[in-house]
Amino acid sequence: MKNIGILGCGWLGYPLAKELLKDAYSVYGSTTRQSKIEKLKNDGIKASKIIFFEDKIEGDINTFLKSLDIVIISIPPRLRGKIRENFIKKMTLLHTEIKKTKCSKIIFISSTAVYGNVSGTVTEESKTQPNTESGKQLLVCEKLFLEDPELQSTIIRFGGLIGPDRHPVTMLSGKENLTNGHALVNLIHLQDCISIIKTSISKGWWNVIMNAVHPLHPTKKEYYTQEALLRDIKPPKYITCNKVNSKKVDSTWLINVKKYHFNTSIYS
Repeated sequence: MKNIGILGCGWLGYPLAKELLKDAYSVYGSTTRQSKIEKLKNDGIKASKIIFFEDKIEGDINTFLKSLDIVIISIPPRLRGKIRENFIKKMTLLHTEIKKTKCSKIIFISSTAVYGNVSGTVTEESKTQPNTESGKQLLVCEKLFLEDPELQSTIIRFGGLIGPDRHPVTMLSGKENLTNGHALVNLIHLQDCISIIKTSISKGWWNVIMNAVHPLHPTKKEYYTQEALLRDIKPPKYITCNKVNSKKVDSTWLINVKKYHFNTSIYS
């Protein structure tokens, strides 16, 4: 039995933890909320309250890490709105703590934001040139783990996450004069996220970088109009724009090399 720790039992980490339990793994999970501890424990997850700050880690991170064979880092950087943070400092503190333990296998959840706002097809071989603060900090954190020769780190660059109670169309509903209708969507469903992580563990996919984006790439106008109508909400309205910046992220390593089959459609 492998001991797997999930730092960040949120929208992705919590259902992932429950799926790993079904496969007879011993699962440790962290949350920032004391109120969630009992819920995690009732599900069979060995729960701890751990909060990362730029200058410290609140909670017993050493006890959390010391029994683990694999640690999954599913902590999104908080870089939007009024709350801004130095995610790199947080991950540097975590890296230091991991190095104090026997745990050497890392799965770091990243994002296709590391490629930046480019046009054309993007693969794992493409140049990383992030243009957002989130993308820039994620790329530095990827390298922090990847370039440590004592660790076996796998980086999963997910596209836009969709699933239960989470879909971009709810935020786009009713918006007008949008100019990116001909841009392509790069999305992935929660169930495929979980499946890819589980397969990485069971197949031993270590020391790799992989894109994880569903192979269907409709235009935003086509896709979000259809999704809005299915939900009986007002579709967003797009206007014609001559300048179209269209990025298509291919999961080349997963599909072409490992023959992974995406199981869950991005369509509702």
